[in-house]
Amino acid sequence: MFLKRAVLALQALLAATLLTGAAVAGPVVNSGHIESELVAQESGIAPGGTIYVALRQKIIPGWHTYWRNPGDAGEATKITWTLPQGWSAGDMVWPTPQKAKLGPLLDYAYEGEVIIPVPISAPAEAQVGTTISLNAAVQYLVCEQVCVPEDAKLTLLLPVVAGAAGADPKWGPVVADVLAKAPKPAGLKAVFKLDGASLKLAVTGGPLKGADMAGAYFFPYSPKVIEHAAEQVIDRGPEGLTLTLKPGYDFVGGGTPPAELQGVIATKAGAWEVTATAGDPPATAAGLGAPPAETAPASTSGGLLGALAFAFLGGLILNLMPCVFPVLSMKAASLAGHAHDAGKTRLQGLVFLLGVVATFLALAGLLLAVRAGGAAVGWGFQLQSPLVIAGLALLMLLVALNMSGVFEIGTSVQNVGSGASAQGGATGAFFTGALAVVVAAPCTAPFMAGALGYALTQPAIISLAVFLALALGFAAPFVAVAFIPGLLKLLPRPGAWMDVLKKGLAFPMYGAALWLVWVFAQQSGPLSLAHLLAAGVLAAFGAWLYGLGQERRASGKPALVSILVALVSLGLAFTIATFGALHAAPPTAAAAGAEAPTGPGLAAEVWSPEKVAELQAAGRPVLVDFTAAWCVTCQVNEKVALSGSKVAEAFKAQNAVYLKADWTNRDPVIAKALADFNRVGVPLYVVYPKNGGQPVILPQLLTEGLVIEAIEKAGQ
Repeated sequence: MFLKRAVLALQALLAATLLTGAAVAGPVVNSGHIESELVAQESGIAPGGTIYVALRQKIIPGWHTYWRNPGDAGEATKITWTLPQGWSAGDMVWPTPQKAKLGPLLDYAYEGEVIIPVPISAPAEAQVGTTISLNAAVQYLVCEQVCVPEDAKLTLLLPVVAGAAGADPKWGPVVADVLAKAPKPAGLKAVFKLDGASLKLAVTGGPLKGADMAGAYFFPYSPKVIEHAAEQVIDRGPEGLTLTLKPGYDFVGGGTPPAELQGVIATKAGAWEVTATAGDPPATAAGLGAPPAETAPASTSGGLLGALAFAFLGGLILNLMPCVFPVLSMKAASLAGHAHDAGKTRLQGLVFLLGVVATFLALAGLLLAVRAGGAAVGWGFQLQSPLVIAGLALLMLLVALNMSGVFEIGTSVQNVGSGASAQGGATGAFFTGALAVVVAAPCTAPFMAGALGYALTQPAIISLAVFLALALGFAAPFVAVAFIPGLLKLLPRPGAWMDVLKKGLAFPMYGAALWLVWVFAQQSGPLSLAHLLAAGVLAAFGAWLYGLGQERRASGKPALVSILVALVSLGLAFTIATFGALHAAPPTAAAAGAEAPTGPGLAAEVWSPEKVAELQAAGRPVLVDFTAAWCVTCQVNEKVALSGSKVAEAFKAQNAVYLKADWTNRDPVIAKALADFNRVGVPLYVVYPKNGGQPVILPQLLTEGLVIEAIEKAGQ
């Protein structure tokens, strides 16, 4: 039936073309956020002639598509033509874009309606009186707070006429106006020069003489030559202007500095294409100063500086997230041990900082390398590996046993009471910082998500700078306490109480080990879990034997056999755990099916992009929970905000659906969905209104009231 209707529609269009002798556009395609069609400047084309055929797109309010250089993020619109033999399509003529600011990012975009002309040429042997079909497959990214890739297949029927055809009565003047205003060469002379931390671009020539330079802006064709979000400072001259830009990756990030700087210089008087070569800016391009409204210095709130500030703040807040609680005990015990020795305390603070920074940068570098290899992974990827989880679980168990006094590292058992303050030296502080990052970093804190999203769209050197700011924020509280004598003096003097405190603080570490075992069970299935539990028993046995050997050696008795058997037990434990992790058999999402509620709360269904589209088409509100078993914040939110009867009643009243996207194991589809929301980690909570409006992102820390309010709004 559909094919029959399509044939009839095509026949009707062809008949209309033959009767009127005018170009006829195919049906307007609505891809969800955009209506697209092909329109022609001329009503026909002569053999050997060239006319402009334009892609016309009407974008829904609040959303935008992208210019040829999308800026900090996004993707340019692409057109793939299918033309008859001998016909050809030229380059797209891009209208001057708008600047779209989103947090620390700046994009070059189109809003409302955009018309992009393309020259179409007919061969000299084209037959007069025939009608040809121009077919275009268009791909584009349309964005608001989130981005959605869409596409459209468009058609235009164009008659071949004997002479010059007249302008299309409807679209001819519109396309002509777009072509007249589009940036084009105008004989401008442009030079650029890297001047310290600034990039000077000087442009002089006819159209700029005496023109109004207020709001002048340079849109580069390459995404790597400038920092897009940084302000462009204007200095006017009698023959033109000089823009002070912030150089990008190609100049200062390890890229290859270009021989030419190409782009569009846009002013109130118009926009022109420029190609700048290296050289000294002429005196006639500067000297009159900037317009009054632009005398302020370049902004430092956006771009890289904004991302660094957000990352530092996110790192500070990360210390308050539930992910970090298991390792707070290690920090507390380490700090208490040297509270009244300023020198050792400061050393611990600095070494702890070094451990945090080194681990953050190592994880960031590995993440960037894996993503550069084409894998769809995000922040927290290390805990998507059963092998890493198994190793951390055994490590946490051994740390807890050490804090409980089963065995000692760095001192003998007989000196535990009097020498507790000697525990946790520089090596321990470094280890504490590294372990805190490995366990805590997978959860994202407020401000942290946006900064990481920005970092992963930038060159490697900028990405690592953002991760460094995150590490400094994360380590700042512990380092500050280590360097503030007034805070340290509040702690009691060293004594036997410190041994009691250390043993008491071992229990959160036992809890962390159990949590990791639970995560491993979600990833690997029951058989692999049995391997890990057996490995845990062997590791505990080995730790006990090692402690027994330490006691015998301290009392002058032979201890070699005990220590050797302990080491063999520990080695065997890690071998068994490794075997179980490598032979993990996690259940698939399809096998898992819908998840029943554990109490009066919500029943979760398995997420997929197709499921969301199906529910939206049915007019039902949707809450998507991007979660993972290794994300403690996710689990806390589920128990606190998503398990109550009131939330379940609100969902039932609004006919809403709760979908869970479980990222416990690596899943490229979920990773792509997170990237579409400019996120690289979990938790992420997205509410889709029933009327098909734009999705709403909820905060990373939920309450019952917040969830109920969001679902009720989505159901209106």
